[in-house]
Formats: sequence, C-alpha cells, structure tokens
Amino acid sequence: MPIAKVDGVEVEFEPGMNVLQVCELAGKEIPRFCYHERLSIAGNCRMCLVEVKPGPPKPQASCALPAAEGQEIFTDTPMVKKARHGVMEFLLINHPLDCPICDQGGECDLQDQAMGYGRDDSRYQENKRAVEEKYMGPLIKTVMTRCIQCTRCVRFITEVAGVPDIGLISRGEDVEITTYLDKAVGSELSANVIDLCPVGALTHKPWAFNYRPWELKKTETVDVMDALGSAIRVDSRGPAVLRVLPRTNDEINEEWISDKTRYAIDGLARQRLDRPYIRENGKLRAASWGEALDTVAAKLKAAAPERVGVIAGDLQDAESMKAALDLFGGMGVTSLDCRQDGMVLGEGPRESWLFNSTIAGIENADVVLIVGANPRIEAPVLNARLRKRWLAGALRVGVIGEAADLTYDYEFLGAGPASLTGLSKSKSDFVKALKEAKAPAIIVGTGALGRADSAAVLQAAAGVAKTFGMTWNVLHTAASRVGGLDLGFTPKAGGKPARELAQKGAADVLFLLGADELDLSKSDAFVVYLGTHGDAGAHRADVILPGAAYTEKNGVYVNTEGRVQLGLRSVFPKGEAREDWAILRALSERLGATLPYDTLDQLRAKLFADHPTFGRIDYVPEAPAALDFGALGAKGEVSDDPFWSGVKNFYLTNPIARASVTMAECAALAAGATKIAAE
Repeated sequence: MPIAKVDGVEVEFEPGMNVLQVCELAGKEIPRFCYHERLSIAGNCRMCLVEVKPGPPKPQASCALPAAEGQEIFTDTPMVKKARHGVMEFLLINHPLDCPICDQGGECDLQDQAMGYGRDDSRYQENKRAVEEKYMGPLIKTVMTRCIQCTRCVRFITEVAGVPDIGLISRGEDVEITTYLDKAVGSELSANVIDLCPVGALTHKPWAFNYRPWELKKTETVDVMDALGSAIRVDSRGPAVLRVLPRTNDEINEEWISDKTRYAIDGLARQRLDRPYIRENGKLRAASWGEALDTVAAKLKAAAPERVGVIAGDLQDAESMKAALDLFGGMGVTSLDCRQDGMVLGEGPRESWLFNSTIAGIENADVVLIVGANPRIEAPVLNARLRKRWLAGALRVGVIGEAADLTYDYEFLGAGPASLTGLSKSKSDFVKALKEAKAPAIIVGTGALGRADSAAVLQAAAGVAKTFGMTWNVLHTAASRVGGLDLGFTPKAGGKPARELAQKGAADVLFLLGADELDLSKSDAFVVYLGTHGDAGAHRADVILPGAAYTEKNGVYVNTEGRVQLGLRSVFPKGEAREDWAILRALSERLGATLPYDTLDQLRAKLFADHPTFGRIDYVPEAPAALDFGALGAKGEVSDDPFWSGVKNFYLTNPIARASVTMAECAALAAGATKIAAE
C-alpha cells in the first residue's frame, strides 16, 4: 500500500483515496462543507484546504486532490490557517447570522466550524444578499439566504434519490439553489437533504420552531415503517416524540431513511387509544381494565377453540406474538396468522422467506429480476442501493409486474405470471445476461405472494431462480412478518388464514393484535382489538385494549433479511395503555392459563429458548448454498391478472402513518394536488 506523510506522521492508505481521507486516517480533523463520503466530489466550498508537497506553494482543496505515494501533507501551517480564515470570512459575507431563530442552531456545521476556524471580525461592510424562499413541498422548509451553495442537496437528489428536482441556477454572486418550476421534491427520500445541509438553509417544515436539540432525550432504536429495520434515533421531550433521525448503519440504511420513517411520528399523538372500551348497543364506552379483560375472557371461554381466530398486525414485536402464541396455542386455537395480505410463505426452510442476498449484499449482484415488487415505494432505502449499483454500470435489472419509475433503467419483461413462466424459454437479451451473470438475484415482492394464485406463482418464481442459479430474495413490507414466520405464527392443522377469518361465519371470536389492514365488514365475530390507534380494527371492535406503539416499548423485530434487532422505548405508553405482552399476560390469568413469565426478561428468555434464532441479535444469516426450491409453492394454474405492488399508497401504509397530518399532506401531493409555478 502507498504511504504518505501527514504532519510528519507516515500513513498507509488505499489507492484511490483523496488527501482529505488520508488526513482522517492520520486522525486529523479537516473542516468541510461540500464534501460528503457518499456523494460525488464538488470541491466548491474550499474549506478543506491543506498544504501539499510536492506541489504549488499554495493551499489546495484536499477533497478533490488524489493522494499519492510520497506526498507530504500539512494541515496546520500558518498558510493553511490563514486560508481557512479567509474562506470562512467569505462564507459569512452573505449569511444572515440568525442563529437564535434558526432550527439548525446547536447542530449547525457552519456554527461549529466558524468557532474553530473563523476570524473574530469581518472586513466587509457591503449589504448582505437576500434570496427569496423556494417551495420544496410539505417537508422541506427553506431559508435560502443562509445557503452557502455547497450543492450537497443537488448531488443527493440527483445521485442517490434519482429525482433531479433540485438544481443550481445563475452564475457568480447570483447563483441560487432552486427546484424545477417551484415543484415539490418528488422523492420518498427527499428529507435526507436536511441532514446533509451544513447550514440552516433547509430545515424540517413539520417540526419548525418546536424544539432545541439540547432539550431532547435521544434513544437509538429501529424503524418499523417497512421491513428493512433502518437504524434510527428517536428524540423525545417529556411524553412526546418530537423527531426521528437516521443513524449510520452500513449494513442496512447507510445514513438515509425514508420520509415516512422520519415524519409519520406526529401520528403517534393523534387518534390514540389511551383507555379500554367496550361496545354496548352499537356504541363504544370507556371501561376499566378489569371490566374489559373479564369481558374478553368470558367470550373466549364460551367459544370453542376452533371458532377463535388470532391475527397479528404489521407493526408487532416478537414478544407480543410469542405471548399470543403461548396463550392461544395453549388453549388449542389453530387459526393464528400474521399474514394479513394473504401471503403464501410460511412453510419450508427459513431461507424461503428471507432476503438472502442481504441488503448490503445486493450491491454485489450483476443481474436482478424483480417480480411483483416496486422497491421505490416498498423499501426506498433498498431502492437507493440498487440505483447506486446501477450508476456504477455494474447492474442490469429486469421487471415483471408494475412498470413504475424506479429511478434507474430496467427491462420490462411483462406484467403478469405468464411472463414469469415463459422466461426460461425466452431468447431476450435479458435472459442471455442472466445466463452469463456471475451473481444473479431474484427479488419477489408481496404483490406476487398475496394473490389467489400465489402458490403457483411462487413455484414459477422458484423454478426461474433454480434454472438461472439466482439468489432467492423476498422483499417484505411488514416489520413483523419475518418474526411472525420465524415463530410459526401461521395456521396449524385445521386452522384458517387471516383472509378467511375475516369472512362471515368463520369465527365466533376474532382477536386482532394490531391488525388494521383487513376488511372486516362481512365478519360477524366478536372482535377484540389490541392496538394503538382508532383505525380500521378499532372501528370494528367490540372490545378495545389499548397497546403501546413502537416508540413506547422495548421489542425484538426481525427485518426482511432475517436480522434480529432490538427496539428501545423512548417514551411511555399513552394514558392507561400497556405493553402488548403485559396485556396478554393479564388476560391469561383471567382465562385460568397464566403465562409462565412475569417480566419482559423472562419472556425473552423463553422466546430465545424456544426459537434460538431470536437470540442472535444483529446477526444476519448467510445465503444458503442450495435452497430447496422444490419446497416452495405448489402446482396450479396462474391467472392473467398483472402483478401490482403490495403498497398502494406509500405514505398511508399503517395506523401511525394514517393518523399523521404530515403523511396526509404528502399523500395528497402524491395523488396530484401539486403546486406549480402558474398557481
């Protein structure tokens, strides 16, 4: 490896690194505004100046200068210090210096670096330039007079998000960052530009003037808005969750999160269930915990086990599903299901329902076939990884299903199962590429696995994967799905699946564990709803037991790649609400079948003992050398109906998001209620 000297200390570095990266390897802090590790190099802020020998006797931008063998780099000479002071002075010429009212205050790179590298005065007396604000949608608040034209937002939206809605116009002192025709930024990842902005030019519109960063308690946890399990930080003040920010996790989300993950949290405070309710004469009335649990217990005791159904929702933690399994399984109930969408997976090896390439590993694929999925709205962060691989010129994508804008080029191979079953006989260029691929992969989405003919579709997809030696990947959309399948939260012998339980006459008692995505209008069962929001399940319920949201409990989740993750409590449940497993434990006493654990630690000990995969926290299994494709699906006829994504509206996929005012604004905008310049 080549060697360079940084302030007299020799440092080994990898070929291709720039001088700034070499300085960081040596432990030197280099100030910067425009440079970011995950974006292309712009070199336009000039804050990262260093002195390099051999080279011209002047400061040079370290981010844009390739490191070379034998270089001598100096980061703190008088020349470098004077140059940085000058650059900072230039940057502050037009900056309004409105830190007391800026939401970025306390977390601002310009503040921090002005303290470390700035002068204590300015030699400029001219009037500051003013720039009018720009409209970027309901999420991004702009104060463009603060902008220092680092272009991080432009590069992120263009390169990572793949939606070139932000750009730079004019030249010289008139240069401005703006959007195209005052159009809202049309990306599911748009708010990441706020994290990237090193000044207060772009801030969070939904959270404007609500907090100061030093007031907040910070809790590191995981996201449940999709099945990726992105690393997030929940910031709270008192009983309220005020914001969600991404944490860096190169294995999953790098340092990006979707707009829904970030902004749906205002739904945590709206339409909440904070006390038990019992329906009498068609109307719900408030009740005590004792009365509500006694009512549920009486109904369960009166019903035969084969007439009881239990359905787990998409946001459930593993502990609550384990408690439900122990309680209702002990009673002889066989109709348990965690698959509200009717997914056929659940039998066979664990690898059959996992994303076996892993989220980071999909970047090693050279040909990817997407079947019945739209990664852009089902898993925006994963879609960004596919785009990154495609931008590098190393990925070829084929799609069978919805012809949506995925932010990268792909070959549309057909809309339905017929294109899948005939793929191996096709002579298209894509099939030739599949045959020659070194690391091909297939991604099967919920749009292909929740149909009436899904068993046959699954077998066809497995056949294609086996024929071309493709890594098998299932892209789930529900945070609880893999955990539920790992637990065996599926119908036992003689049991009914979720969709059948929702029909008339299918059950006498239906216990909904946070299940809100089913149409229960035809059901005549006695419905018990254990959940957090006044959503579909609560509207149909005869008894409501208020549970805890994902920010209000400690829980274990398993993401789509099979990685077991720990979610941590940030605030306490609202009102009289309780953690889900504790409610089931209290119900078990009234049923005379007391569950054998009194604390969460005891429950987890039993969970890890009964299902060892849950004890391997943050471990992701390796892709199997040979998956038994013969165990996937079943023979049958496939319909001519095209595949559609399992996500109908990205912003309204769960009760928390549907209760969010911000998500409602985004959904309306996505549906066509856009603001344009002519208005």
